[in-house]
Parts: sequence; C-alpha cells; structure tokens
Amino acid sequence: MASDEGGHLVAMPHGRWAPGASHHLTALPMGGLDTYTQPDPVQDFHRHLNKLYSLQPSDSENFRTEINLVLDQLISQEYTQGGPGIREEEVCALLVQACRLVQLSQEHLVSKVCQLIHYLLNRLQVIVDEKNLDFLLGFSISALKQCSSWTHVEILHALAALVYSNGHKCQKYLPDLVGPTGILVQLTDPVKSDPELLRAAVHSMANLCLCVPGEPYLEEPHRITCFNIFLTILQATRFNIADEISICTLLQNALKGIQSILNGSKIILMETDKLGSLLAVLKKYMFYGLPGLNIEMPSVLYPSPLPQYDGRSPLKPEQSESASVRPNWNRKKKSRGKPKKCQQGEEKKDEIGNDLADGLAPALDKLALSSGDANSSVYLGPQKPPMKTIGKDFAVTTTSRFRKLYSSDSEYSDAEGGLQGKIRSFQARVRQGALSCFLSTIKSIEKKVLYGYWSAFVPDMPGIGSPQSVSLMTVVLKDYSPKTRACALQVLSAILDGSKQFLSVADDANDHKTAFTPFSVTLATSIRELHRCLLLSVVAESSAQTLTQIIKCLANLVSNAPYHRLKAGLLTRVWNHIKPYIRNKDVNVRVSSLTLLGAIVSAQTPLPEVQVLLQQPVISLLPNAGPAIITRLSDPDWWRKETVQEPEGRASLHSDQSETCWLIRLCISLVVNPREDSYSDSDVSSAAILQYEPSPVRLEALQVLARLVKGYFNMAQSYLIELGEVACKCMQETDASIQLHGAKLLEELGTGIVQQQKTDFLVPIHKRVTVSQATAFWNMILSGPLPGALQNEQHPTLQTSACDALSSVLPEAFTSLPDDRQILCITLLLGLNHSENPLVKAAAARALGVYILFPCLRQDVMFVADTANAILMSLNDKSPNVRAKAAWSLGNLTDTLIVNMESMGHTFQEEFSDLLLLKMLRSATEASKDKDKVKSNAVRALGNLLHFLQPYHLVKPRFTENIESSIQALIATVLGDGTMKVKWNACYALGNVFKNNALPLGEATWSADAYNALTTVVKSCKNFKVRIKSAMALSTPSSRHQYGSIEQFLNIWNSLITALQKSEDTEDFLEFKYCSSLRAQICQALIHMLSMATLEDLPCIHNTLLEEGGSIKNYMLQYLRSGVDGDETQGGYEHRDQMLKNAIDHVRSIQESTLGLKKIPEVTFFEDILQSCEKEIKA
Repeated sequence: MASDEGGHLVAMPHGRWAPGASHHLTALPMGGLDTYTQPDPVQDFHRHLNKLYSLQPSDSENFRTEINLVLDQLISQEYTQGGPGIREEEVCALLVQACRLVQLSQEHLVSKVCQLIHYLLNRLQVIVDEKNLDFLLGFSISALKQCSSWTHVEILHALAALVYSNGHKCQKYLPDLVGPTGILVQLTDPVKSDPELLRAAVHSMANLCLCVPGEPYLEEPHRITCFNIFLTILQATRFNIADEISICTLLQNALKGIQSILNGSKIILMETDKLGSLLAVLKKYMFYGLPGLNIEMPSVLYPSPLPQYDGRSPLKPEQSESASVRPNWNRKKKSRGKPKKCQQGEEKKDEIGNDLADGLAPALDKLALSSGDANSSVYLGPQKPPMKTIGKDFAVTTTSRFRKLYSSDSEYSDAEGGLQGKIRSFQARVRQGALSCFLSTIKSIEKKVLYGYWSAFVPDMPGIGSPQSVSLMTVVLKDYSPKTRACALQVLSAILDGSKQFLSVADDANDHKTAFTPFSVTLATSIRELHRCLLLSVVAESSAQTLTQIIKCLANLVSNAPYHRLKAGLLTRVWNHIKPYIRNKDVNVRVSSLTLLGAIVSAQTPLPEVQVLLQQPVISLLPNAGPAIITRLSDPDWWRKETVQEPEGRASLHSDQSETCWLIRLCISLVVNPREDSYSDSDVSSAAILQYEPSPVRLEALQVLARLVKGYFNMAQSYLIELGEVACKCMQETDASIQLHGAKLLEELGTGIVQQQKTDFLVPIHKRVTVSQATAFWNMILSGPLPGALQNEQHPTLQTSACDALSSVLPEAFTSLPDDRQILCITLLLGLNHSENPLVKAAAARALGVYILFPCLRQDVMFVADTANAILMSLNDKSPNVRAKAAWSLGNLTDTLIVNMESMGHTFQEEFSDLLLLKMLRSATEASKDKDKVKSNAVRALGNLLHFLQPYHLVKPRFTENIESSIQALIATVLGDGTMKVKWNACYALGNVFKNNALPLGEATWSADAYNALTTVVKSCKNFKVRIKSAMALSTPSSRHQYGSIEQFLNIWNSLITALQKSEDTEDFLEFKYCSSLRAQICQALIHMLSMATLEDLPCIHNTLLEEGGSIKNYMLQYLRSGVDGDETQGGYEHRDQMLKNAIDHVRSIQESTLGLKKIPEVTFFEDILQSCEKEIKA
C-alpha cells in the first residue's frame, strides 16, 4: 500500500496523473496471482462502481489508498464507445459517487477524480444529464475556487468534458464561469495566465459556447464576454508558450469558440470595428504556418471598395517555415543549418514540378498569363518552370505537393522530421479553423456588408512593380493541405454565392481613358484575376476532392459574373480548361465539370461567345456508330490531340446551321449510352461488361441539357426529336431521379417551342419549329411514357413534373393533335385535380389554367364549365400552394370569359351557367381575403367577373348582394397592407369594373368608396406602378354621370392635380424611372375628365388652373411633346394632341351653348398649351 501511495505522491507535483502509472495494479485482480484472468472492462466497471458505493467518505490513510486504487483501475481500462454493458446513467452515477467520496482538501484525489471525469466522458462519448451535471459542475467550480493551482489544469479538463454540448443546461453556473469575475474569465488572460491554464480555460470556454440545435443559447452578455475573450487571444502577438503545438491548440479552441457563438446566436455583427477586428484575425490565421508568408495584418479591417494594404514583413523567401512563424521554439535548428538560396531554389523547382505533374503541365500555357503578372504574384511561382523542367527531371516529380520541401533528409533528423510533420498538421488545423470561422461569419452578416471587404479576400490584379496582395486564392494555390485548400474554396464559394447584383457593376467591355480607375473597372479586373487564379489551381491540383471544390467554385463564379459587361474570352478559357475533366476517373470531378458547363450555358443567355463554343468542331463521331456515340471523349487524352485551336474570342459562327453541338452529343451519350470501360470508378475491371454512367453523372448531364435547351433553344431545336426520345427513355427508367429530370427536360423543350413562337422572339419565322414539327413531337411524347407517368400515384413528384411538362404544349400543336390525344390530356388533368397530394393537385390546377387559354378550348362552354368547377374545388383546398395555383388559373379563366364576350357576344354569356358564375364570384371574393399569393389573382378574377356581368344578372337579388361584397373586397384590397403586386391587381380590377356600363357606377353607394380608394393610392402609394394603374382606372369611366356628383368629380380632379405635383416625391431611387410614365397617365386622366366636364364642374377646374396653372402647363407640355418609355400609357403625339383638342372642343361647346360668344378661361388655358406645343414641334 505504501508503495502505491508513494507512486502517486511522485506524480502529484506535476498536476497530471498518467494512466500508465497504475497499470501494474490493474494487472492483478483482487484475488491475487493465482486467480488471474484477462480483465473484462464491463465487469470491472460494475465491480468498481459497487466498490465506490460501498465506501464512506473519510480522511484516513486506508480510505485514500483504497479509493486511489479504484480510480487508477477505472482510468487504466480500455473502454469502447457504444459497446454493450455500460449505460450512460451508470457512468454519471459513478462520477457523482466518486465526487461525493472525495473531499476538496484531498487535492491529489480531486485531481484523480477530474482525470476520471475527463477520461470516461471522452472515451465513452457520454453527455451528462441535467441533474448529475448540476452536481458535477458544482463540484468542479468549488474545486477551482478552493484547491491549489497545480490541480486546476485537471479540473478544467473535467469541466470542458462536462459542459461539452451542455451549455444550455449550465445557466445556473454561468455567472461563476463567464460572469464579470468568473473563473474562466480570470484564467483566460493571455498575458497573466499560466500557459497550461490558459489552454485548458479556453478549451472549457469553447466547449461551453458549443451550440445544440433546438436548445436555447447563451444569453447576450455571456456571448459578448466569451467573444471578446476569444478575439483578444487571437489578437495577441505572442504567448508565454514555447511549444508550437500548444499554441496551435489554443488558437484552434479560440477559433472554434467564435464559430460556435456565430452559429448558435445567429447574431449580426453590426459594429464595424468588431467585424473588422474579427476579419483581420481570420485573415491573419488563414495563412498561419504557410512557408514563405508572414502576414502582418492591421488590428482592424475597414470596408473599402479598393484593395487594402497588407503589411508583409521583409522576410526573405529562403527563410525556413519554422523561423517564419514561431522563432522561439526552434532557434537551435535555425542556427545549425540555414538553407542556401540555390538549395531553396532547387526545392522550389521540385515543388513546382509536383504541383503540375501527371501530364497537366502542357495545359498551363493556355492560361495566357503575362510575364508581368507571373513575376509579381506571390502564388504564381509554378507558372514558368514547368515548361523548362519537362524531360527526365520532370518525369520523376510525380509525388505529392511540397514533397522535397518537407522531406526528412533535407537538414534535420528523422525525429525532427516527425515533429515537423506534426507541427505542420496542427498549423493546418489552425488555418482550417480560421476558414471555418470565416464561413460562419459570412452567414452571420448581410451580403452588402460583406462585399465592403471584397478586396481584402478576393485577388486583384497587381500593379506594375507591386506585389500581389494575399487572398483566399493564396491559400488555394500555396497551401500544402488539401483539406485547407478545400476550406478556402468553400469560403470563396460562400462569398460568390448571391453576388450577382454586386458583380453586375463590373464593366471593362469598353476602354476607360480617364484620370482615375472607376470602381466598375476595378471590380472587373478582380473578376478576371479570380478566373485566372482558379484556372491555375485547376491545373495544379492533385487532390480529386479539392479539384471538385475548385470546379464548383468556378461554377459559382460563372453563375454570378456579368459576362455581357466584360471583354470576351473568359468563358472560352474556362471552357477549354474544363474539357479534360469531363472524362476524369473521379465521378465527383466529372459531375462538377458538368455543373460548370451547365453554369456556362445558363449565364446571361444567350451569349455570342457561348454560341461559338457550342459550335466548336471539337468532337468527332464514329462512322457507322449512330449519332450519339462519342468517340474522341472516350480517350482520356483527346483534348491533347486537338490539331487546330482557334484563338480565344476569334472563332466565328459556322455558316452551316446543321453543325452538330458537341455538348448536346456529349450529354446524350452520358445519359443513354453504356460507357466504355476506359476508366472506372472502382477497382473492379471487367472489359466485357458495359455499364451506364453513375447516376450523379447522368443527372447532371440531364440538367445541362435542360439549361442548354432553355438558353440556346435555337441550337437545340435540330435535336428536338432526339432529345424527346432521351426524355422518354429517362421517364421509363426505375430511378426516380432520372425520371424527374427526364420530365424536366421535356418541360424545357415544350417551353422552348412556345417561347419561340412569340412575336417578340428575335428568330425568323422560317427558322422556328413549325406547328407540324411540334405536333409530331407531342404525338410521340403522348404515345410514350408521359401518360403513364401522370397516372403513377406511387410517385407524386413525377406526376407533378409530368403535369408541368404537359402544360408546355404549343396551343397550335394541341389543336392539330388527334381528338383522342386531346381528350387524353384533358381527362388526365381533370382527374389529377382530385389528387390527394398537394403538389400534384397544384400542378394540375396550373395546367388547367394554361389549357383554358387555348383557342380551341376556350370557346367550348362545356370545357370552360368543367375547368371552372375543378378550379373552384382547388380554391378551397387546405394547401396554400394549391390555392395560389388555383387562383392564378381562375384569373386566366376569367380572362377567357372576357375574350369570349368580346369575340362571341351574348351567345357565350347566355350559354354560360348563371349558377356557376355566381359560385365563381363568391369564391373569388373569399379568396381575396386569403394570403397575398392567392389574393393577387383572386382580385384579378373579381375584376373580370364584374366586367362580365350583364344587365339581366344585376336584376337578380342573389347577384346584387354578392356584387356589393365583391366590390367592397376590391376596395379593401386597394387600401390594405398587401404587397404592391396585390395593390396593382386590385387597381387593375377596379378599372375593369368601371368598364361595365351595366353597373350603377356613380349612383351606387360603393362608387364613392371606390373613387376614394383610388384617389388615396394615386396620391400617396410608395410604388409608382400602383399609382399609374390607379390613375388609369380613374380615366376609365366612359360618361360624366359615372363620376358621380359634382363634389365627387372635383375631388377626383384635385386628387389628380395633387398626384401630378407629387410625381417626383419618392424615397426609393428605383421608382424615379417611372416618374414620366406616371405624369403622362395623370395628364391623360385629367384630359379625359376635362372632355366630360359639365358647366357646373368648370368653376373648380378654373380655381385649380389659377392656383397651379404654371406647373400644370409645364407637365401638359411635357406630356404632349415627348414620348413615354414603357407600356403604361398609350399613343404618340398625334393621339395625345387629338385628345386635348377633343377636350377643348367639348369645353368650347359648353361655352357656346350657355355663354354665347364669351370665351371662358379654361379654353384659353388649354389652347395656349396646345399652341405652344405645336410651335415647338414646327420649330
């Protein structure tokens, strides 16, 4: 016993009890040597638990020895996580019992118990329940307050294990831990604290800050305290720690703590200094430990549209990695052997060769880098040497990155080499932690705030003689850790994601010859540099996983860059560099390459540069092998064997319109053809077995086809039937994802045909898909798997996509289809409208809304009635999405009613059921009280229905009440707090109501309410489009009596004058572009009212002309002499001129009939306006 106690006493001064110190005790069970058997950890655990329960707290030597033995035996056992026999509650019970037995005065036992807590919780991955946690935390905090400092490290380790994922359960103890005078706050001073205590305290605090989804997070004062402590540690210039690995773990925990705070609280870093300080330290530690880089960052980064200065120390490039980062722990090595310049140069050459091995070096010259760029960049070292090292020396440089630079035979022993490797690994984790924290920071701030720091993290083109500033691309191109490079790429992708509006400012299409560089040019230069660096990293990357991230990042960049404002050639470079990877051995690389191609063909379509690329004759086809068998791409080196390469941006469109599009051929081949076994995703090789491409590759190929059809349909239309067959084949497969993407491709094909037939489409008629071709296409589709997909109730998502595809039929082609095909489509859609699945039901309701507009169906009263009943049923569905689609279709159906009323007259109105019309009116009124997505189309339908009503409807009592409630619903919507789209549609609907002369407009009680609502909006609505539509509605009544009383007429007139004067009052700069349209529409409404004015109305008109005559005259002159952009107003000068002449003639006729030859001022005023305008036009 004495020897055991003595052994522990030896360990006491160090404050840490090594489990190995007591291993000799666990080898001897209680029964002695004769009963020795291999110990069972589970049985021993329960035996020790029972032993602890049998003990009573004491301060005797015997007790201390006995419990010490039990604790040592527990710590020395090799427990297995998740193994049977040891439950979490048993672990918690054992730890609680151990803490109850140990008194705080028995410090060596306190230390041992804390070791046990740390060991068991980490080894068995146990999360302590709230009740036991409360006791154990109380014990740990009391121990920190009462025990000697040599025990604090072990106590803090135990505390870190206890609070891990338990921060939400520690509210009671947070003041003691992270309050203003909390224990952890006192121990985390980087200057005063002991190094070991500092590390352990920061670790505990980081674990305390760890967020658990669905649980409440730390309160704001505690969050701020922890955040400031972590930030202070990261900002510290030096620590009292000689061990580089210890420094790395300290930095990792500080970074993890900040990341947890950002993830858990979702706070927005609004303070510029706080955000700038955080970004400064994150940028600093992004490069931590990278050889040749010693970044001296300012304490705060400030938002700026221009590149910021990085204070790079005058460190010599040949200085070793260890000396450049932490000199105080490696001074002996530095003095013993400093590498020579020539030797370092040799290493750099080998490093370059490693980066560009495996045959990628020849592609490097395609980057078209200028010599000035190559010399000035800190990460463009690998550009030139590969051209010089190709040969026998280059053949052997096929190992991993930086192999020679970090080889153990360079200048230190094997043991030192192992240490160096471990240090590099820990430094890489710091960089990864900084990048992960940066990613969380990006998610915690608004994008418009983030883009103020664009130049600090995104590369820019260096000036002549100035060094390239370090950026995220420096990490991507220089870091030797693939995982770190991948982290940097994820951060860059997050920055680029959603940057389209910010990057849209970039412009370098035209040469800017000014004394300063505009921000648009600076941003365009940054985009070009980003392309160049990413392409360089594609060529240099050796890790398949990181290569995938690079290509995804490129795809993100391509999706957001404004290529129509940039000089041509960028997409050509990307295109040419990505082609070799379409047939890469790694399936993820192939998928990401296709994603990038899809981004290119969907970027600001259509781009002439992309049209050229799509028509490049890069791929040859096997004769006699069918149209879709790609042969050159089956050779991994096909891209090397191109004999002629046209200069970038100089290739011309091929005159032959039947030129094959190689990308369409490629994607068809990837989707439908078995692949050749020239490469494999597994180690199994079987040349005799043909297999399809992996599902992710086929899915991505289908998406590329869909995007290409959407953006470049004119090029894809020559493959119309073939692509239709591909879609059909996909819809017949068993893979649900393949089926869905096949249906999506079919929808894009149908939509492309419909869009091409529109009059504003810039394609000559003779080059469009003909109606007969479209009919043949849909005949083939409807004879294929589409009807089966529509009836596949086990796959509702496929039904939804099939409905969307069926709704893309060209109306003229539908008319030409056989009757049985037409009936099939209608029957399927009406049937699917009864589906229990909301997605299917919504798609069917939308499709019916499309079909109701078909000329051959809209005049069929039976079809209109069936469709109306189906839509009304969906309008009462519990799903908001179904109701929104049904409301849109109801709006289309009522549009059809108006068209039929105008084209077919009373015949259609008499045949249409009054009961169904009343039902539609009631349903639309109820829908106008629904959510905005439903309401916007419900009010549109109400306006059409009220316009459709005839005099014989109005005399029926059941209609009268519903008409009143419908109009009041429209008025309430105009004045309500709905979206601008809802208000616009409501104003449009009231304008439609005013067109129905059968309605008692001007006499009914609702007339005043309707006019008051419109005049309120025209004067004060923030959205100018809504103002324009309300002014248009006010100019709709066709007779004076419809404006109501004199007071009502004058109120409308004065409101329009006020609106005219406020036509430039807006807080939103985007609304200014509608100012001229608004003024024109108000002037048109005033002239319309003047043409209907009576003698009693003229005095008020005269008063307004006296008060505001000058401004009114200016606005009227502007209206008459200038055209108005947009479609909000109609007619040119002649039309407006005639309107004003008619109004003057009308007022003059009042004068002649009542006042004789006396000329009234109103006529003189408007005649002067007309004469002034005529003089200006003649001049």
